[in-house]
Amino acid sequence: MSGRAPSGGDTTGEFARVRRQARPFLRDRRPAAGRLAAWSLLEFGQTFLGGYAVARALDDGFLAAAPTTGLCWLLVGALAVLPAVFAARGVFGSLADLVEPLRDGLVRRAVTHGLAEALGAPGGATATRAVSRLTHQSEIARDGWAGLVLSLRSFVFTAVGALAGLAVLSPRLLLVVLPPILIGLGLFLATLTPMAARQRGYLDTDEAFAAHTGTTAASVTDIAAAGGADAVLDTAAHLTRQQAGAVRSLARWTAVRIAALGVCGALPPLLLLAAGPWLLRHGLTTGGLLGAFTYLTQSLAPTVHALLTALGTAGGRLVVVLDRFSTPGRLPAPPSRHPAHGRPLPTARATAQLCSVTFAYGPAARPVVDRLDLTLRPGERLAVVGPSGSGKSTLAALLTGTLHPVAGEVRWLGSPAAEAGGPEPTAVRTLVPQRGWVFGGTVRDNLRYLRPEATDRALDRAVADLGAEGLLARLGGLDATLDPARLSRGEAQLLALVRAHLTPAPLLVLDEATSQLDPAAEARAEEALARRPGTLVVVAHRLDSAERADRVLVVGGGTTLCGTPGEVFARSPLYRELAGHWTATRPADG
Repeated sequence: MSGRAPSGGDTTGEFARVRRQARPFLRDRRPAAGRLAAWSLLEFGQTFLGGYAVARALDDGFLAAAPTTGLCWLLVGALAVLPAVFAARGVFGSLADLVEPLRDGLVRRAVTHGLAEALGAPGGATATRAVSRLTHQSEIARDGWAGLVLSLRSFVFTAVGALAGLAVLSPRLLLVVLPPILIGLGLFLATLTPMAARQRGYLDTDEAFAAHTGTTAASVTDIAAAGGADAVLDTAAHLTRQQAGAVRSLARWTAVRIAALGVCGALPPLLLLAAGPWLLRHGLTTGGLLGAFTYLTQSLAPTVHALLTALGTAGGRLVVVLDRFSTPGRLPAPPSRHPAHGRPLPTARATAQLCSVTFAYGPAARPVVDRLDLTLRPGERLAVVGPSGSGKSTLAALLTGTLHPVAGEVRWLGSPAAEAGGPEPTAVRTLVPQRGWVFGGTVRDNLRYLRPEATDRALDRAVADLGAEGLLARLGGLDATLDPARLSRGEAQLLALVRAHLTPAPLLVLDEATSQLDPAAEARAEEALARRPGTLVVVAHRLDSAERADRVLVVGGGTTLCGTPGEVFARSPLYRELAGHWTATRPADG
């Protein structure tokens, strides 16, 4: 797997998408936001009294030779802290009502997205990047949202309290303090868009690395057997370099933000110190000047620094992460009717399943089937197509239990095929190979081999369904003795297909079992076998078999792709190549 390079992308679009998704979420949580604001009013009172009490303690107390008054004002400022401490419990309780629903919703979306991507992936392959969304990114969103809410709440009520106190002490204080704060905030806000773009680039590389790690961890044995360690290491190194580049880009913009923090936090006290003589000449008292310094150093500077830090770290990541969840995942609705004959689909458990099945002919050999997931439902017809040597017959043998996977599991009717005491194989599946097997004995004995209790009426019906009346008449009827050496390969195949039609096994697999029939006879045989109450798998000799199927599994080139005939034709170059080859050679088969 190769990683994606970090990209700037449409960050403005990210903000717009997140804003649209946030509106209904916030609207539904107005009561929680109201409770949070109510508790935060106590923080406003603490901030206002903090600086004002210092100013009054000096002007009305210590500088006026009234130390008792000064101590009382200092006591008022100290006691103002107590309600704010008491309010912390209410603040965090209300915060949980805003934060936890966000995380729960993101986890639900991550799971839904992951399932939807897995269901739409070729061969049922899962998208391992969903793990990063479910764990790492949902926690980033939760922590970022909590930190942002706390910082914004603190900034609003602390800043309003401090600015109100400065205005009461002297309106001229606002002329000195506000400009650097506003300039720093503006410089900082100008970095939000580029920082969000860099943060998205970092998360892109994080997802790519998570996907690569998941694929590698699941394939260590196969990588070692195929000698692919160097390629895996090269990809990991490439992804690591991308992550390092994304981090360096973030660091450069972080330097700009540090400058903005300096303008907001360090410049106002310096300007206040420089403007002190001017302010004192225009009526500001000594206590008022010290109270202004208290507002700046104890309230405004810390809360502005906390807000900008939260916006810079959590805020940028929060927008990028939330944008990844902005589109609600939608699982495909299961079909209620069979796509071919339109009858309602049964709700029974799967007839057969391949669960991450891998098979290779030898410990060091390249896998013929590699981590394949496949589910076959009752009433479904699946065609398996691919070039010679692509593993079609191997897949048929794995499905029917004549070969056992080196990794993964084959399940029949919900139970492991290899489980001791599990389903009896002959009761579950029937495999009809390319070479139709017949033996010396009567025609009746050959046809009833898989169902000894079958009546002559059932035999006649199966013969008629498969169009074998002419063959049965030429052989001399059900009681005629067969000589296998005198049958053509097509006649042997037709008798084997009639036998398979009679079997009660819910899984019937034809491994090119119609290759010696003409196209019309093949179509009639497949249609008759598809009408059986069970699942039909056809390893296709001609592509007509795929066109008649409900789903097509394309194997070859080390990959698999499963879908309807139209879907695989649109998505698989190999299938289109096979279709073109079949069209070119079709007249010869007729």
